[in-house]
Amino acid sequence: MKKYLILAVAAATFTAWTGLCSAQSDAPYTEGPVWQLTMVKAKFGMGDDYLKGLAKTFKGTLEEAKKQDLIMDYKILIGDAANAQDFDILLMVESKNMAVLDNSREKFDPISRKVEGSLDQQRATAVKRQDIREILGNKLMREVTLK
Repeated sequence: MKKYLILAVAAATFTAWTGLCSAQSDAPYTEGPVWQLTMVKAKFGMGDDYLKGLAKTFKGTLEEAKKQDLIMDYKILIGDAANAQDFDILLMVESKNMAVLDNSREKFDPISRKVEGSLDQQRATAVKRQDIREILGNKLMREVTLK
């Protein structure tokens, strides 16, 4: 009798466990890559100057990151601001998943030094950018595909 009880409990536990393992999400979407978004407001008449700077640093850094398989892609969107407080440039960086973002400084600092130069040079570039743009915000968002 004891053997049957142990066997029944084991079978019930196994059945419950496989049911949990094979359970699918009820979410109406499938999770995809992660996007890091930076909303930028270029100061009046400085949009092209800002984009010229990005062509050297942002593009150079992210092209190398793509070669090293650290990111999937990146995009820059430009458009008119909806109001005086809105952004007119959107910087987007696509990563495979959230885990790829772990220890990102260890991965990206060598690339930044290669593309932009020393930490002092990077800092000088960042200070100059303050004169031509304002960062309005950053977001981390996941792309989803509707089921």
